[in-house]
Amino acid sequence: MRLPRVDAVLVQAAIAGALSFAHLHDLAQAAGQHGWKAWAYPVSVDLLLVAAWHRMRVLRATNSPAPAAWTWFAIALTASLGANVATAGLLDLAHVPAWLRILVAGWPALAFFGGTLLAHGATGTARPADSEVEEELPLYEPEIAPPPTAVPDSEPEPVEAPEAVPALPAAPPPPQAVPVPAALVEHARKVADDHRARTGTPIDPDTLRVRLGVPPHFADAIAAQLA
Repeated sequence: MRLPRVDAVLVQAAIAGALSFAHLHDLAQAAGQHGWKAWAYPVSVDLLLVAAWHRMRVLRATNSPAPAAWTWFAIALTASLGANVATAGLLDLAHVPAWLRILVAGWPALAFFGGTLLAHGATGTARPADSEVEEELPLYEPEIAPPPTAVPDSEPEPVEAPEAVPALPAAPPPPQAVPVPAALVEHARKVADDHRARTGTPIDPDTLRVRLGVPPHFADAIAAQLA
């Protein structure tokens, strides 16, 4: 039969916790708290210490600041260490000073206030880095309008122009501009800036087309706006 392995760290923690618990009980009893109230004081101090430590771990996991959790952890640790030192012979437990009686009597309200703030405080959320946001940004595929249907050529009827005013040739229609959404242009600008920072040269339309996944004429239109 294999015997269970004893963890020395847990044994040491149990011994230290029991001694601290007893010191807090003795100090509370010497300060005028008798019966079950003297046993409730060490429970209150240890619970506030554990709650503050748990709150710090939760906020640390989300990369959020935890000044309030550190403050209440320091208060509970000071109360525990103070009881250990006070009961080590440095304080006459038969004649407890008035300021210590006031601290012991006011501890329940202080512990209740700290526990409420720790339990109902806002939990921080991790913010992704800028590179992760850029990678998760879906590519916008705009709907490109089809080119206008060609009209069959027909012979126009001859019109006699006045001799004094010669006929001017008709100006060719302007090329149809490709609509580019502003969000896609802004994303393309970030890609172009990243390319310039890594290579030291401006991005060309072919590379921009591959990075964005758009048609060649659409990449040319975006590159013209980035120039």
